[in-house]
Amino acid sequence: MTQLCLKNFKSHENTKLSLSNLNILTGSNGMGKSSVFQALLLLRQSYFKNNLLASGLDLNGFLCDIGVAFDARYQYATNNLIEFVFSIDQKNYQWQFEYQEPTATFLHRLNPPEPIDDLSLFGNHFQYLSAARLAPQKSYIKDTYQVEVLRQISVQKGLGELVGHFLQHYAHEKIAFPNLKHPLSDSEALLEQTNIWLQEIIPQVNVIVRENQGLNAFEIRYQFTETRPDRLYTNEFKAENVGFGISYTLPIIVAILSAKSDSLIMIENPESHLHPKSQSKLAQLIALAAQNGVQIFLETHSDHIINGTLVAVKNFETQQGIAHDKVSIHYFQRAETQHTTEVIKVPVFEGGRIKNPPLGFFDQIETDLETLMGF
Repeated sequence: MTQLCLKNFKSHENTKLSLSNLNILTGSNGMGKSSVFQALLLLRQSYFKNNLLASGLDLNGFLCDIGVAFDARYQYATNNLIEFVFSIDQKNYQWQFEYQEPTATFLHRLNPPEPIDDLSLFGNHFQYLSAARLAPQKSYIKDTYQVEVLRQISVQKGLGELVGHFLQHYAHEKIAFPNLKHPLSDSEALLEQTNIWLQEIIPQVNVIVRENQGLNAFEIRYQFTETRPDRLYTNEFKAENVGFGISYTLPIIVAILSAKSDSLIMIENPESHLHPKSQSKLAQLIALAAQNGVQIFLETHSDHIINGTLVAVKNFETQQGIAHDKVSIHYFQRAETQHTTEVIKVPVFEGGRIKNPPLGFFDQIETDLETLMGF
């Protein structure tokens, strides 16, 4: 996607986003960032419920719940049209839905659909991981169709509930891109690369996945290692007995490393439960995948995710990061009148530089330091 437009949807009266490979949505709470994700998720879940092409948009389903039509429509809309438009290869895909009954949970489509069989949003190379990813679990469910046929890490609301099955099933599959192969490992297998990148982001941790056939589920355990070359291991620990950040981060790493060139990945709050250094390292890994053509949407409140991305842009000078023109940072704010979302694109320049960022763009540390220093 090179452009996305939302009209009369929630706080979006007429929002247009110019998109790149890596798209970062940031801004204060309640400014409309998650609504961008929801627009795409509504299209996908309606497609998989066999309604999108035939009749219209399901407002509630396995990916997201909006509620009723009254909740979906922009409060000050001057017409009854809710519209999503995205552009791919200079072709527009337009979805128009009619607002009729405020309490309806379904919006009827007004325009004829475009052929969409080859679009990542509706295909197998799509992953969504929500801000409400699963905390450490005693066991992770098995779903042969979703994992082994549709290649999904998550189905229900982006929880990441299938990460155990996915990692076990595709453990020996080779990662698609040479720049994602960690230099400390000779193996290109997904499980090995997951472990070495996990250790890069969260030091000394090692993931182990086992199938419990009696429970039709998978168990994830973790070990901790000494530094190389001895590679001494601790005992195995249940997922519930290690830090939340490990379980929150694992499905993100797996989604990134298993991506193909035409993949679409949507991640909310990748920084959740992570140490600042780990956030920066994770952002740099995400940027490496985006450099290969994987399209990634991130919603974040973390300056460490932003700065880690800018470090990846700086690293591109040595061909180890991402080109500046493949990164789009969008700052969301809301107009004081009519409560409509406004989006400011923050340009990223070569060397990872940002010039003249908008007021409120990750400037709180400067504000706090000025107070502490008595200015």
